[in-house]
Amino acid sequence: MKSLPLLDFSIIAVYLLGMLLVGAYFSRKNGDAEQFTSAKGTIPGWAIGISIYATFLSSNTFLGVPGKAYGGNWNSFVFSLSMPLAAWVAVKYFVPFYRTTGEVSAYTHLEHRFGSWARTYAVVCFLLTQLARMGSIFFGIALTLQALTGFSMTSVMLVVGLCIILYTVMGGIEAVIWTEVVQAVIKTFGAMLIIYVVIKDMPGGFSRIMDVGRQSDKFSLGSFSLDFKHSTFWVILLYGFFINLNNFGMDQNYVQRYHAAKTSKAASRSLWLCVWLYVPASLLFFFIGTCLFSYYNVHPDMLAVVKEQVARERLPVGAVQSQIHQLAATLQPSDYGDKVMPNFIVTRLPAGLVGLIIAAIMSAAMSTISSGMNSSATVFSEDIYRRYFNKKASEKQRLRVLYAGTVAFGLLGMITGVAMTGAKSILDMWWVLSGIFAAGMLGIFLLGILSKQTKNHAAIFAAVIGVLVIFWMTFSGQLPSSYAWLRSPFNTNMIIVIGTLSIFLAGIIYTKIQGSDNALEKI
Repeated sequence: MKSLPLLDFSIIAVYLLGMLLVGAYFSRKNGDAEQFTSAKGTIPGWAIGISIYATFLSSNTFLGVPGKAYGGNWNSFVFSLSMPLAAWVAVKYFVPFYRTTGEVSAYTHLEHRFGSWARTYAVVCFLLTQLARMGSIFFGIALTLQALTGFSMTSVMLVVGLCIILYTVMGGIEAVIWTEVVQAVIKTFGAMLIIYVVIKDMPGGFSRIMDVGRQSDKFSLGSFSLDFKHSTFWVILLYGFFINLNNFGMDQNYVQRYHAAKTSKAASRSLWLCVWLYVPASLLFFFIGTCLFSYYNVHPDMLAVVKEQVARERLPVGAVQSQIHQLAATLQPSDYGDKVMPNFIVTRLPAGLVGLIIAAIMSAAMSTISSGMNSSATVFSEDIYRRYFNKKASEKQRLRVLYAGTVAFGLLGMITGVAMTGAKSILDMWWVLSGIFAAGMLGIFLLGILSKQTKNHAAIFAAVIGVLVIFWMTFSGQLPSSYAWLRSPFNTNMIIVIGTLSIFLAGIIYTKIQGSDNALEKI
């Protein structure tokens, strides 16, 4: 941090200290597990809505979305357009369901429907999803702070991660929600500030940005052809609907917040508030990517450092400068999109504003990571510790497990982030991983909710079929050319769509066949 001006360093330090103080303040209330996991249903709906919005607005959005828009177009914005339909389904069916069951874990009811295997399967999928999410976000924040400070990405993850662990352990879900309210304001303001600075420094201002964007087809939402092999409008729309259905209906991060609301109506309103905040906010981040593309299109010489950094990362240690220059000259915008905004922050923003933007990016990371840590610890406590090890655990024992789980998942998230170092696109990486892990649990959940006749054997059969389909779609692309006919013809974003439908339809078909057989036996 010594390379930062004192003013910027002070702003970041004040922000981190503020987050720790919030955690310390709410730590006084955490006398039992219910308070730690759901705040005993005392949080107002508007605060929950903003906190859900803050969870969505992670550093994957803050860094990955501008990087994606810089290297491509607005195709990924279709993900946001799918949110209202997913929210409508969740408000109509999922929120009332969870509020009625009263179970703080999103996965307890799966055991009631299909047995312990279904609950365990969903828990494993969720925990893997959270590690992928936290790892990609740790990676994103480290990428930015490394560009600013020169510190290693591992060191950055360690410092930021320890701060998040401290305030999350101290304050529980209540501290997570209220810090997210503050963080939502900071990062939204940060996005608008970046847009203002780019437009102000751009020759020709806003109109020039729009002209360059139109000429380069930056505002395209993708092809409208019914092509499911490439990232078309329909592929992203389907992916967005299914992944948001999983978020709102199966993700412990959100289900836990439904229980923290005072009433079912407040929980439903919080979901709609999140949607109406996130859709325009995500548009801001796509516009940032287009603004930066237009800016560097006018000032291409300013990209030399970014290209050399990417080239140096891709070449073996000890590569000579001529090799670095040669590779840098061949790079495309999609190769270095994630590094463009950190570079702009470092090189173009004045002292004071750099600290504000870094605080905004840190808040984007911290809100999602803290939420993931808390929800992962809750799932571990309810679905693993109490289910398999200590069903009659006392309040003190449950709190200790929640504290230990929060720390453990925070550390595992950091390790995952280190493992992701060198990834080409944060957003692409997160989308693929989340689709793989979410498909299984969403399919089982929908089967349990929508098909009352489906029993345990049918669900097991469906899960096996779904896992095979997901495995095939994920890894068949690695098959040698002699087996090319066995490769999946679908875009990777279709994994959650086809995987979910495979489980649901296999369960329905098995149930129908079983029902027909039983009817014949009676005759």
